[in-house]
Amino acid sequence: MEFWLGAAFVETGEMLGLAQAADRLGYDTVAISDHIFYTEYDSNYPYSDTGVPPYKPDTHWPDVWVTIGAMAAVTSRVKFATNVYIPVARDLFTVAKAVSTAAALSADRVRFGIGVGWCKDEFVQTGQDFHTRGKRLDDMIPALRTLWQGGMVSHHGPFYDFGPLSISPVPAQPVPVYVGGDSDAALRRAARIGDGWIGNRIYSEDQLGELLDRLSMFLKEQGRTLDDLRVIAPIGALPSVDLYRKWHDRGVDGTMAAPWWLATPAETEKYGTKRTGGLALKVATMERFAEEIISRM
Repeated sequence: MEFWLGAAFVETGEMLGLAQAADRLGYDTVAISDHIFYTEYDSNYPYSDTGVPPYKPDTHWPDVWVTIGAMAAVTSRVKFATNVYIPVARDLFTVAKAVSTAAALSADRVRFGIGVGWCKDEFVQTGQDFHTRGKRLDDMIPALRTLWQGGMVSHHGPFYDFGPLSISPVPAQPVPVYVGGDSDAALRRAARIGDGWIGNRIYSEDQLGELLDRLSMFLKEQGRTLDDLRVIAPIGALPSVDLYRKWHDRGVDGTMAAPWWLATPAETEKYGTKRTGGLALKVATMERFAEEIISRM
């Protein structure tokens, strides 16, 4: 079982220390989230009953590729993922160059977690069409994979048409693409073109079982099985070795952890709450989780 560190809502100044701790403690991947700006959104946030996102105007959303480059420079082992990045809110070549540079600088430690996005406001400001975002993502992924091959390449799709041309640097190894989202459209996309699927919210065990059944059905349509797809699923249950072994046996390859959200009373008394404890609390809880869970797996 892989253990990905969920670093959403972490302040920018804590990112390098968090990555170094993850590198030292045996976490597989540091996953960071993406937003371009905050506003009084016209779009409804899909993961809350109110439609209001759970973050504020001063919540940090550092650029993911700049941050991954910086974290890669101070680590040697841990990998980095986006959970999730919205490539179709940007132009193709900006995305291609940013990801390929981060992959080259990190010695191929990048995992490309992607989604179609919910925030129309961001698409409007970047000049990208919100309503064709799913179809454009289906065309963008093969176009990106072509660009990342290196050399003079061409792609002629319904939305992206280029070549022959080349970008450099390119990754030495293919960048794994993890498709996020749990709608039928997202799961179909993961089954059709993904190297993996990544959950971008916390799932109860009942929800996760139902999700795996749907994903298996869509994979079967493509002549694939769960063995052909890396499944990363945040699980909404108290952490335990037995829990993770059970879901690993059912086809889940990795899960997401942010141990400071479950800090013990002793940890909060010593370091402060998850809102005030800063990097010291995060590292202390990461150490406990690594000792109690990761080392036993």
